[in-house]
Amino acid sequence: MSDGNERNQDGNNTPSQGGEQTRSSRLSLRPAGRPEVGRTVDAGSVRQSFSHGRSKVVQVEVRKPKRNATGPGAGAAARGGRAGGRALTAAELATRQRALEGQRQAAADEAARREEEKIQIMSAAEAARRAAEEERLIAEQKAAEIAALKESEQQAAREQAAAEAAARAAEHAAAEAAAREAEEAKRSAPLDPRTHSTGGVQLAAPVQRLRPLAERAIMPPRPVQPSRPAATAAPARNNETLHLRSGAAAAGGEEERRPAPRRTGPGAPPAPPRRPSAPSRKAGGSDRRSGRIDVRAAIEGDDDKTRSLASVRRQRDRERRQAELERLRSDQVRVVRDVIVPETITVAELANRMASRQGEVIKALMKMGVMATAAQSIDGDTAELVVEEFGHRIKRVSESDVEIGIEGVEDNADELLPRAPVVTVMGHVDHGKTSLLDALRTTDVAASEAGGITQHIGAYQITAPSGKKITFIDTPGHEAFTSMRARGASVTDIVVLVVAADDGVMPQTIEAIKHAKAANAPIIVAINKIDKPGANPARVRQELLSHEIVVEEMGGDTQDVEVSALKRTGLDKLEECILLQSEMLDLRANPDRVAEGVVIESRLDRGRGPVASVLVQKGTLRRGDILVAGSEWGRVRAVLDDRGRQLKDAGPSMPVEVLGLTGVPGAGEPFVVVETDARAREISEFRQRKIKDKEAASQVAARGTLDQMLARIQAGVQKEVALLVKADVQGSAEAISTTVQKLAHEEVAVRVLNASVGQITESDIQLAKASNAIIVAFNVRATTQARELAQREGVDIRYYSIIYQVADDVEQLVKGKVAPKHREKFLGYAEIRQVFNITKTGKVAGCYVTEGLVKRGCGVRLLRDNVVIHEGELSQLKRFKDDVKEVARGYECGLSFAGYNDLREGDVVECYEMEVIPA
Repeated sequence: MSDGNERNQDGNNTPSQGGEQTRSSRLSLRPAGRPEVGRTVDAGSVRQSFSHGRSKVVQVEVRKPKRNATGPGAGAAARGGRAGGRALTAAELATRQRALEGQRQAAADEAARREEEKIQIMSAAEAARRAAEEERLIAEQKAAEIAALKESEQQAAREQAAAEAAARAAEHAAAEAAAREAEEAKRSAPLDPRTHSTGGVQLAAPVQRLRPLAERAIMPPRPVQPSRPAATAAPARNNETLHLRSGAAAAGGEEERRPAPRRTGPGAPPAPPRRPSAPSRKAGGSDRRSGRIDVRAAIEGDDDKTRSLASVRRQRDRERRQAELERLRSDQVRVVRDVIVPETITVAELANRMASRQGEVIKALMKMGVMATAAQSIDGDTAELVVEEFGHRIKRVSESDVEIGIEGVEDNADELLPRAPVVTVMGHVDHGKTSLLDALRTTDVAASEAGGITQHIGAYQITAPSGKKITFIDTPGHEAFTSMRARGASVTDIVVLVVAADDGVMPQTIEAIKHAKAANAPIIVAINKIDKPGANPARVRQELLSHEIVVEEMGGDTQDVEVSALKRTGLDKLEECILLQSEMLDLRANPDRVAEGVVIESRLDRGRGPVASVLVQKGTLRRGDILVAGSEWGRVRAVLDDRGRQLKDAGPSMPVEVLGLTGVPGAGEPFVVVETDARAREISEFRQRKIKDKEAASQVAARGTLDQMLARIQAGVQKEVALLVKADVQGSAEAISTTVQKLAHEEVAVRVLNASVGQITESDIQLAKASNAIIVAFNVRATTQARELAQREGVDIRYYSIIYQVADDVEQLVKGKVAPKHREKFLGYAEIRQVFNITKTGKVAGCYVTEGLVKRGCGVRLLRDNVVIHEGELSQLKRFKDDVKEVARGYECGLSFAGYNDLREGDVVECYEMEVIPA
């Protein structure tokens, strides 16, 4: 194809750029003197190849933008159109011509190469496709041959079995027909007229047994016999006279009416229609009866009436269903089921799951020696034996299976991202833990605490000057809050041990060190109050050595920082130490998963309901998630940070408050997000049942054995102090309950009826009244109705805001119920000098008081050779003839013992009295 021809100024035709000549006879509307420009359409051919091997050539045209001609013929026009232009020389034109020819030759070679590659690729693909098709056809042919061979073998086996069954059926039918014919011939034999004369009337054969309707409806198979000629029955049919006939004739009539038997087998003729006799009867007349009846037919009811085919089919279907039901009941066809058996199950439920009757299950249990009714429960092991005896497959499950998979899957290392460290601040009471946190957060939490001590566990998050976040957990330092400190140490990454520089290591400091070591958490020592005059940080470091805490200054690996919460000095260095320790620990978590964490604290708010302070450890907690925390569950309605601001979600290491739970969860309980409400409710109900069972078991254990109960009854009713604890948060209620139970005495027990959170209600008053208990209200108040009811019922409500006041009052209550102690007090000795025998009084001992004094009515012991031979009381004490109250040392007196007269000279009387010592 050419790019067009151009005409030069001389009017001669020159070759085009493609080397082709133009036709001289080409028509054009251009003026003769106007130069031609390059064509705007290129024509060419493209070969198309298809997958089935065919190809064709298609003519295509490509449009090009208009441009001026560049051939030699365009030089004159260019020179005429532009002023000062230069024409191309012959050498330049030849060079351009060679370059164009080289480009076109390269393009043609490239096109040819691509075409060859396409043809080769398509040929290889076509060859592979044809080979695969041939292999598939060969495999299908072989499979069809094998299937045809198997089918032919099966067909031959079926035909052989059918032939054998048909032969057996034909033999059986022939035998039955022969027997039946012999019996009929015997019964239908005519009577001898010589011996049985009936006055000229011949009697019919004896009446046969009347067959049931169902038996008569099902026509028996007929033996193979040649059919009787029709001419023998024609006179009888034509004669309409009613007369008695012989038994042979009756038998012959029956034989005529009986249909021919159907033969089966390979050589049997095709089956006749189901009712071939109907057209013959209708051909003789319109009536269904033949018009001829005898006495025997009338008596037997065999008047050619038959049941309809539909009735026969219904009866056979009923019989078939009944037989199927009987076969199922007789366990001929058994269905194997998968039976799920829990730890305990009722007999009725077990029978229902096995699709068996309850009576059969009870019978199986009785064979095992277990007497149980349908409503009684049996254990899982017994149920397993029953299920195996019935032939089913058993699947044992437990109630605790509802918690399987609740923890979630392990995170991959590539999914973990850096998270903020969780730091727990621990130490002794009044060492400045909360003040140190206030200095870090620029808040004043310590001022709101009653008594100036922290009695709640708190969680906060701060942002360091470097931009990194740190989560702090503040724990109480009082000895009663041991469980809170243990809970804080179990969820922490780093423990900051706060020790006052002027006080040193104290008991709760030692306890905090033990908790930190049990949690395997690194410790950073913060020596606080260094601005006080008596501060001595060196003494603190020295005391920590005795508890295996060696600071870096003494060559150890424990970091220590000197800080002052009041002057706000050393805080930046403490933050640097915490961040450095967290980088060494390489703390990471996966935020793109369901949230898991722990409940730090919980309370019951009057306006918002149950509020739980939680720490997210894994995943992200979002608003609307379904949360299970301990034995409580709910949908998250709101997420608040430590400053009360609303959040949409909370990531790992972030402490938040959650609203929307159904109840107040226990402090320290783990929480997890589940997918559905039903799953959360099921887990919550299971955990609540476990708590109730545990409480019931503890109550039974508190009662003791029968011997212990009888011993307590004989000794008298045991004294106890009953308390009902109501606190503002769950941790405080737990701490108070633990503290008061430690104050129990061997004679007086301390019993906590209930320890819960929230205000005091009327139900609490009624419970305290029924149990004669005292209500301990810690930072809560009673409602108006509850307060009025308490005044009417005389229930004691005591309000507290500091925990050690609760401990002091309960200790006084316990001491008040302890029985007072009696102690023996020595009075003196008296020596018997002479014994007087007085009428009506008995023997009277004349004594001399050698030590102490003798009182009237005091207890005495009579010593003989330093052995106590009598112990009793003085009945009389006289000096001369007068009764006196007491006789001092160095004086003589007369003593008379109550109920004892064996007195001798030289005996010694020891006098004492019993005094009461308050508990």
